[in-house]
Amino acid sequence: MQTHVVQSGQSLYGIAQAYGTTVNDIVEANELNTQVPLVVGQAIVIPIIGQFYWTQSGDSLWSIANKFGISFQRLAQINRISPTQSLSIGTRLYIPSLPKRNAEINAYVEPLGNTVAPAIENAARETAPYLTYLAPFSFQIQRDGSLKEPLLNNFPSIASQNQVTLMMVITNLEEGQFSDELGRIILTNDSLQTTLLDNIISAAKKYNFRDIHFDMEYLRPEDRERYNSFLRKAKTRLKAEGYLLSTALAPKTSADQKGKWYEAHDYKAHGEIVDFVVIMTYEWGYSGGPAMPVSPIGPVREVLEYALTEMPGSKIMMGQNLYGYDWTLPYVEGGEYAKAVSPNAAIELAAKNNVPILYDYEAQAPHFNYVDSEQKQHKVWFEDARSIQAKFDLIKELGLRGISYWKLGLPFPQNWLLITENFNVTKR
Repeated sequence: MQTHVVQSGQSLYGIAQAYGTTVNDIVEANELNTQVPLVVGQAIVIPIIGQFYWTQSGDSLWSIANKFGISFQRLAQINRISPTQSLSIGTRLYIPSLPKRNAEINAYVEPLGNTVAPAIENAARETAPYLTYLAPFSFQIQRDGSLKEPLLNNFPSIASQNQVTLMMVITNLEEGQFSDELGRIILTNDSLQTTLLDNIISAAKKYNFRDIHFDMEYLRPEDRERYNSFLRKAKTRLKAEGYLLSTALAPKTSADQKGKWYEAHDYKAHGEIVDFVVIMTYEWGYSGGPAMPVSPIGPVREVLEYALTEMPGSKIMMGQNLYGYDWTLPYVEGGEYAKAVSPNAAIELAAKNNVPILYDYEAQAPHFNYVDSEQKQHKVWFEDARSIQAKFDLIKELGLRGISYWKLGLPFPQNWLLITENFNVTKR
């Protein structure tokens, strides 16, 4: 599989010819709207086995082979050239598919309002073949230890039909916000904890959840050890029932990182207690903040490298956004919130405004600027095949368990194509 970046003057027909495929195959793979013109800088996934490489100044057979992780002798054999042959600039070489490694893939899915929108349920159905876990968000803890259930509709049957493990997400959300007071009430009362665990196990049996996932955020720093103790208690109960236990962790870069989002999340303890963690490595650029990449590769790497000092990579799932944001400029604190956009919608927005897509190689993220009909400046940061491949490469380099997506519902077909190119998805 190949990622092609559109250059000025290129057409789908010409791109298809260059890679020996068809326009229809490219359109279907990327779910392109053929009424929308290609955008300079747009990344397109070419659905072929392996990929092609055009030689550049300074290339040698050895350097190209080393870049793609194969021997130069094998590269020469595949392309029917001599291992000692010098290469002209622009020579097309075929690179075979590389071996894939096993990985676990999770995706959260969030029903909105009082109904599950058909688009969200369809997204779960379409992506289930690529998933290890499906995580409806969320079962909300009540102050008496009971649970407020999310809408589940057909999620349990979708999971069952696709050999996907249902992840039961438990949160300390109250009125749409993570509550430190709710956390205090539960974590300081052993009787309430027992009631809560009884209710979790009852619901898990009812809906066939197999992983219990605590996403307790904005806890008081002084509740750090109480949270650890509660997780040990939960592990004992849940293991006896045959359930996995996982947690969501804020993106920290040190054990003593300050701030209420971080201090109660003890990476070392979670790594010892639970079966795996999801580290929320996204939202550096967020709807209420200044325009910047949502998950820039540098900060993501820094968080994961710290995590690896506290727990093995086999317990770490990297968090990843399936969306971008459209900010109105200039940014004013407390002002207009950015609008979430899917990668496909971002490309159509660039096409509509006839602006090129740029790529920040330091952040490994695509972006563009445009001016709307009211003459307001906008900045869009989003995800594409290049940025996702950079994250997949990081997962493989660091030896992580897999990746966890927030959240299904905004189309990003390239992501799922690249999962199949890079990983064998583990089914439990």
